[in-house]
Amino acid sequence: MVSIQVSEDLILRTYTGGDASDLFRAVDENRVHLRPWLKWVDGTTKEEHSLAFIEQSLKELEQQQGLALGIFQNGQLIGGIGIMNWNRDLNKAEIGYWIAADKQGKGIVTACLQSFIDFLFTRLQLHKVEIHFVTSNTRSAAVAERMHAKIEGVLRDSYIVNGVYKDVIITGILRTEWKMHHK
Repeated sequence: MVSIQVSEDLILRTYTGGDASDLFRAVDENRVHLRPWLKWVDGTTKEEHSLAFIEQSLKELEQQQGLALGIFQNGQLIGGIGIMNWNRDLNKAEIGYWIAADKQGKGIVTACLQSFIDFLFTRLQLHKVEIHFVTSNTRSAAVAERMHAKIEGVLRDSYIVNGVYKDVIITGILRTEWKMHHK
């Protein structure tokens, strides 16, 4: 189990089976907000889907293939953050995150990412993390920039959201770069 204290009121922690109803509710209440960016939203139509995600993420954590954490503010689930495509040979992973619409613009994602990336570089000893986002996601672009992520390329028509092909921007942060910017 992983738990990262971000601030007095914010914590990132491993999901448990007991979080399934809260996770489903958070996704369901933010469906319209999340749908343009995350293709898995449409496949999350009942609480059982959230429970299956939690169970799968716990298996991936055990096998060191992925890590999924809930973002909790004062005990309330308001979003998620994690890594996927964890490449053990290259010691790198891709970061993904989402937050409830009413929590945007408050610096929560930035604070959570700073703590999470610190954890990835210091505790998991990753060499590199990547943030991928579709070109129209200006909020994720701004977050990646605040993390000092460098644009490494654009993959044309490499993500489908709601039946529409989207270009994906790949950004990356090396551990040495992170240490320079976050002493």
